[in-house]
Amino acid sequence: MSDNILSVIPTDPHWQPGPEAADRAAAIAAELAPGQPDGIDPEVEVSWHDAITIVDCGANLMAIGCPRCGESVDLGWWTDLLETRADDGLSTLLTQVPCCGGELPLDTLTYDWPCGFARFEIAVWNPGRGWFTDEELTALADALGRPVRQIMAHI
Repeated sequence: MSDNILSVIPTDPHWQPGPEAADRAAAIAAELAPGQPDGIDPEVEVSWHDAITIVDCGANLMAIGCPRCGESVDLGWWTDLLETRADDGLSTLLTQVPCCGGELPLDTLTYDWPCGFARFEIAVWNPGRGWFTDEELTALADALGRPVRQIMAHI
């Protein structure tokens, strides 16, 4: 069985909210997720990470572009990066890209489906809906006290 995960992360990958703000935002995310047609309620997970974690889009990712040279970044390189950093996270967003050898922050690469980086994440598993609207993102941002963005993963 496959899963969809709609995640909300702060736009600042280093920032983390306090528990009360996280609880407020998680409650809003739960209210906005109707669940599956078969009646299964979505599961909302709130995570704080010691290091920056990759919040990827899973099977939705089809291509990554390099803003420095304009070439495509090998998806095998990205998969290897995810595997090697899955447990420990990232101490820095700087990395050497395989296309041109340039050192770039990972969040400046061009992802054909949004990916992100964060030390805090609200993940709604099988939300029974698509993307949050701009108004809904604003409500989540207001609850957290910081701007947010969203990632939709399919695994």
